[in-house]
Amino acid sequence: MAGNTAQATQQPVKHFNLVRCVAVCLLTLIVLVGLAVLITWLVIRPKRLVYTLENGSLQHFNLNNKHINATFDFVLMAYNPNTKTSVYYDSMESVVSYKDQTLAFDTIDPFHQPHRDTARVESKLVAQNLALSPSTYKDLRGEKSSGEIEVDVHYKSRVRFRV
Repeated sequence: MAGNTAQATQQPVKHFNLVRCVAVCLLTLIVLVGLAVLITWLVIRPKRLVYTLENGSLQHFNLNNKHINATFDFVLMAYNPNTKTSVYYDSMESVVSYKDQTLAFDTIDPFHQPHRDTARVESKLVAQNLALSPSTYKDLRGEKSSGEIEVDVHYKSRVRFRV
């Protein structure tokens, strides 16, 4: 009977040692991955990309019967301040909206931007016979009479970085 109690107490000790070994291995792995990320960040020193909307114009603007026809032209300047990282723009799209209603949409061809480079991105968005909500039509008509129209311009892009 004394032999049975010795075996029963040894099993939990073996289980505890296994759990402790797995925990130590997992902690070591987390520390090594964190150290690798830190060293990579220190070597590359990534900086944020800088975007500036340089120019915007509206042409062929026409409102009638709660529909809009217009051509929006925008020039976006994209600056990559990184010294070791180039940027690949796999896809880019631009959207013009007015008070949460999308007026026009454009896709921009993929392009590559080397390190320390400024890229000029031109987009031409066309709204052709687009139906407007009554409130949007009324507000746009009021802004047109004042000579200035305030719209929202959004760019969305999928990018890859290469060191």
